[in-house]
Amino acid sequence: MMIINLKDAKAGFSSLVDEAIKGEFVTITRHGKAVAALVSVEAAEIARKTMERKRGGFVKYLRTFPGEVFERNAAPSRDVDL
Repeated sequence: MMIINLKDAKAGFSSLVDEAIKGEFVTITRHGKAVAALVSVEAAEIARKTMERKRGGFVKYLRTFPGEVFERNAAPSRDVDL
């Protein structure tokens, strides 16, 4: 995994894209904190599909409950003093 600051990433963006295509994960930092990642399209698609599966799995689980509709609890989740 390569870590590079934003200023240097801007200056050498083309070479960073080449590294991502080769499978390298590039972490871009700003003021010493990681703020972005540059990855290949293939790696991004794998991550996207993984997230979709996790969300879809929960929905499928909820649909296994008996009954057709869940009723929403109208009570506030906590006491609010205005």
